[in-house]
Amino acid sequence: MLQLQTIRQNADQVKERLGVKNFRDIGLVDEILQLDDQRKKLQLESDNILSGINTASKQIGQLMAKGQKDDAEKMKQDVTVLKSSLQPVADQLAETETQLNAKLVLLPNLPSVQVPEGKTPADNVVVREGGTIPQLPAGSVPHWDLIKKYDIIDFETGAKITGSGFPLYKGKGARLQRALIQYFLDFNVAAGYTEYLPPFMVNEATAYGTGQLPDKEGQMYYMPADNFYMIPTAEVPVTNIYRDEILKEAELPIRMTAYSPCFRREAGSFGKDVRGLNRVHQFDKIELVQLVDPAKSYDALEEMVLHVERLLNSLNLPYRILRLCGGDMSFASALTYDFEVFSAAQEKWLEVSSVSNFEAFQTNRMKIRYKDANGKMQLVHSLNGSSLALPRIVACILENFQTAEGVKLPAALHSYVGMEIIN
Repeated sequence: MLQLQTIRQNADQVKERLGVKNFRDIGLVDEILQLDDQRKKLQLESDNILSGINTASKQIGQLMAKGQKDDAEKMKQDVTVLKSSLQPVADQLAETETQLNAKLVLLPNLPSVQVPEGKTPADNVVVREGGTIPQLPAGSVPHWDLIKKYDIIDFETGAKITGSGFPLYKGKGARLQRALIQYFLDFNVAAGYTEYLPPFMVNEATAYGTGQLPDKEGQMYYMPADNFYMIPTAEVPVTNIYRDEILKEAELPIRMTAYSPCFRREAGSFGKDVRGLNRVHQFDKIELVQLVDPAKSYDALEEMVLHVERLLNSLNLPYRILRLCGGDMSFASALTYDFEVFSAAQEKWLEVSSVSNFEAFQTNRMKIRYKDANGKMQLVHSLNGSSLALPRIVACILENFQTAEGVKLPAALHSYVGMEIIN
């Protein structure tokens, strides 16, 4: 959530940055400022009434001590009138604050000045590319044919058990999945991240804290009986670990990594681009989260980008890094880099990771603060990134490493999977 002070002090700049993000309801900024003016006016009125009550109460005590009972009784009547006038003002103030907050949460985060202008993924900027796109042998096929050939993922039985988009991993497919999870976690822990295994369901406050509510409400699976949401990513519970806490400056940066299944309704997704593992409703992902000193958050972002890049290089997968344009960014992000891996059999780039700096947008909602060297309370900055999402990594490994003998796995995975080839 944007800080009200930022909006008030930089209204024109806020509107300009929201325009870069292609936010349509720019008038919302003026509505927020008007509500804040009303809130301040009501707060002043409330404070004045309370001050009058306190002053009169002291005077009543003084009059009673002097034996001026009649004057004291008259002043008591004045206090009663003041108290009766306070409640309507307090009610109006509470209602105004509710309306103000409801408007504030509708504003997305402001994009960094590094964000390129644009409306669609076609406007994203390629930062750099790495790895070598393989030349596949004759007769190569996409991963949805390979998983049937080697009987490692069963979409039909998954659909019978749950529904479309819920794959059933089996045999060597389940083994590869488990190995990738362990490999990614070990890679992250070796880089200084602390491992967590969070709950896979969260309450409303937690989903609100990272910006999933109200923005992504329709994309999450919801259990009304308990008012719980299935997590769309481990970012949600992990970032909330420090909600409503005041950290010590010496504790920063806090680096966390977590495995979780992820659940996304993906409403409206259909067609050839969602075939096989390209888009599913349940998938496994390893997440990175950092809480950092605001002055160091963009250094932390570059560090996370390099970390994910090293991970992809270790798998010998061809990749490219994109800086997302304003129109393709998430609601909460200030700057996002996407990683895409080339799927040789499909002849297309598939997104496998997003690494984002949210600045203080999430931590303002969650009230994650620290005391700086001067003893001043500050909001930390939060960042997160996928390291990595498994479905498309599995798809690209199967497709890019296929041979006539079988799928020859990247060397880094041999000891984790316990095999060198899937056949």
